[in-house]
Amino acid sequence: MRLLKLKRAQLERHLPILQWSKTYDKDMMTSDLVAAVIVTIMLIPQSLAYALLAGLPAEMGLYASILPLVAYAIFGTSRALAVGPVAVVSLMTAAAVGNLALQGTAEYAMAAITLAFISGVMLLVMGVFRLGFLANFLSHPVIAGFITASGVLIASSQLKHIIGVDASGHTIIEIWGDLFRNQNLVNPYTLAIGLSSVAFLFWVRKGLKPLLLSFGMHPRLADILAKAGPVGAVAVTILVTWVFGLQDKGVKIVGDVPMGLPPLTMPSFDMELWSQLAMSAVLISIIGFVESVSVAQTLAAKKRQRIVPDQELVGLGASNIAAAMSGGYPVTGGFARSVVNFDAGAETPAAGAFTAVGILLAALLLTPLLFFLPKATLAATIIVAVLSLVDFTILQKTWTYSKVDFTAVAATIFLTLGFGVEMGVSAGVILSIGLFLYKTSRPHVAEVGLVPGTQHFRNILRHEVTTHPEIVTLRIDESLYFANARFLEDYIFDRIACEEPIKHVVLMCSAVNEIDMSALESLEEINQRLDDLGITLHLTEVKGPVMDRLKRSHFLDALTGEVFLAQYDAVVKLTKPNPLAAQ
Repeated sequence: MRLLKLKRAQLERHLPILQWSKTYDKDMMTSDLVAAVIVTIMLIPQSLAYALLAGLPAEMGLYASILPLVAYAIFGTSRALAVGPVAVVSLMTAAAVGNLALQGTAEYAMAAITLAFISGVMLLVMGVFRLGFLANFLSHPVIAGFITASGVLIASSQLKHIIGVDASGHTIIEIWGDLFRNQNLVNPYTLAIGLSSVAFLFWVRKGLKPLLLSFGMHPRLADILAKAGPVGAVAVTILVTWVFGLQDKGVKIVGDVPMGLPPLTMPSFDMELWSQLAMSAVLISIIGFVESVSVAQTLAAKKRQRIVPDQELVGLGASNIAAAMSGGYPVTGGFARSVVNFDAGAETPAAGAFTAVGILLAALLLTPLLFFLPKATLAATIIVAVLSLVDFTILQKTWTYSKVDFTAVAATIFLTLGFGVEMGVSAGVILSIGLFLYKTSRPHVAEVGLVPGTQHFRNILRHEVTTHPEIVTLRIDESLYFANARFLEDYIFDRIACEEPIKHVVLMCSAVNEIDMSALESLEEINQRLDDLGITLHLTEVKGPVMDRLKRSHFLDALTGEVFLAQYDAVVKLTKPNPLAAQ
C-alpha cells in the first residue's frame, strides 16, 4: 500500500492534472467555463494579431492557441496561467525565422514550426533534469529592460500597418527609417481604420467598464463586454471594409483564413536548420520561461498556492511540442491573458482546456468572417497590448538604487532597440551573469569589533566598537569561490601591511555558504603566508555544510589557528590575559 501511494505521488508530481482533478466539482467547472469564455473572446483577435507580428499566416495564431493549452492543462502546475502566442516571443520568432526564409513562404512557416519544436524539446529536457534554476541568471532589471525595449520595437514595427506603408527591419533605426522614407505613401483609409482602432481600444481598456456600470449593468457582464472590446473593433472594421470595399482602395486585409481543425504537422529534422535555429530557441525558451514563471508565481501567491518551476518547464515544453505538432509556433504564458484568466475566476488549468475548445470552434466556424479583417485592426490590437509592457521607470529606479543595475538595464534597452531582439536578449543574459560575477568577485568584507556590553560584532566604520591591536577580524559577506578567492587574498595582505602588532587574523564566516576548490587553495595559501609572517589564522561561525566539506580536505590539519563556534569565543580566548583595548 505504501509503495502504491509513493508511485501515485510520483505520478501526480509529473502529471499535475491528477492532483487538482481529484477535487474538481461543478462549482469549479462553472468558474472555469466563465473564465474560458472571457479569455477566448480576448484570445481570438490576439492570436491573429501575434501571428501577424511573427510574419506568419493568421490561422497559425489560432492553431498555437488550441493544443498547447490542452498540453499545459495536463502538465502545468499554475491554475491561472494562460498559454499561447505572446508579443515578445512572436517578435523573437520573426527575428529568428526572418533570417532564414521569406515571409509568406512554406519554408518560413516550417522554420517557425521547427523553432517551436526545438524550444519545446529544450524546455522539456531542462525540466526533466531540473534545470529551472538557470533562469535565475537573468536578473529582473535586465528582463524589465528587455521587455520595455521589445514593447517599443513591437509597437514601432506595427506602425506600417496602421498607416498603410511598406517598412521592414529588426531595429528601431531600420523601422523608423523605412517609415520616414515612405511617409508620402500613407493610405488615408488605412490610417483612419488604424487610428480609430487604437483610440477605441485604449478607451475600452479604461472607460468602457465604468460606463457600463454607470448604466446599472452587472459587474461580471460589464467586465466581459470590456474584455470583448478587441472583438468589437474586429467586427466593426470588417463590416466597414466589406460595405465600402476598402480592400480595393489600398486597405490590406487578412484574406482567406483556412477553416477547419489544426493540421497535423511535423517539424523539419534538417540538422542545418536546427543549427541555425538553436541559439534562437535557447533565448526564446529562457525568456518565455522567465516571463511565464514570474506571472504564474505572482498569481499563485494571491491564492496561497504554489507552482513547481521545474514542472513548469515540462508544461511549457509539452505546450511548444504540441504547437509544433498542430501547425503553431512558439508559445509561453502571457501576462495580460493570465491576469484576465485569474480575475475572471479560473480555478484550475481546465479553464485553459475550455479556452482551447472555444478557439477550436472559432477555427471551425468563424474564419470565413475574417476575410475582410484589416491588418490595421490587428496592428492596433498589438500596439495597445504591448504598450502596457513599456516601463521606462525601471531606468529611474535602478539609477537611484544601483548604478551597476542601471548600466545593465540601459545597455539592454539600447542594444535591443539598436541591434534587434536577439542581440538584446543575448546581451541581457551575458550582462546578468556578468553582474553576478562582478558583484560576487568583489565581496563586501568588513573589519568588525565588539559592541560594548554585548556579544555582537559590527563594522568598525559604522559603529562604536572595541577592538584589539593584535587581532584583525574580517567578516566575509559572500560565499568564497573561484571568482573572488584572489580578492580575499589581496584584501587580507593589504590589511596586515601596517605597523600594528598583529598576531591573529580571524575570518568570520557567518555569511559564507560555500567554499569551492579554488577558494580552498587560496585559504591554504593565506594560512601559509600568514604563518611565514608569524600570524595565526582562525575561523569562526563556520556553517555545518561548509565545515563538512573542509573536513574532507587537509586544510584544517594545516590551519595554524582554531575554528571557533562563535566570534565572541575567539576574541575572549585570543585576548586573555590582556583585556580588550579600545582603539
